[in-house]
Amino acid sequence: MKANEQTLQQVERALRKVAEKFPPMEEANQLTDIHLRVSQESGELTAFDDDDKEITRCVVEQWIDNKEDTFYEDVATVIRNVLNKQKKQIEEMSILKPYSFVLEDEDHENVEELYLVDDDIVIIDEELMKDLDSDLDNFLNNLLKD
Repeated sequence: MKANEQTLQQVERALRKVAEKFPPMEEANQLTDIHLRVSQESGELTAFDDDDKEITRCVVEQWIDNKEDTFYEDVATVIRNVLNKQKKQIEEMSILKPYSFVLEDEDHENVEELYLVDDDIVIIDEELMKDLDSDLDNFLNNLLKD
């Protein structure tokens, strides 16, 4: 599923609302994660804090009744791209670091960690890491030949 412009705008607006709930300030909130719950049936994207209190919600029309097997992988890619696009605002949220944005399914099951905010740690996208083992093996083999 390729996200259309309306989907991107709806996700951007929802994540902006999350960030606005935690504006940059001196004292940080005691959260560890922002949980993003997506319903494949209703297309609803809901953000919750650690105490399961709702932060914001929206309906992404393109996701309503989406029966694709790759639904959550596609949703994760869309949300991760929007998080990266809004990186500055996301990383300035007044939440104690480290904190994460976590994708959950309708049953509150963790699907994937989408984005980790920490001063010292960076999570690299799995697409970049896909062939890393073979690349490192080839590099080492070429190095040992010399």
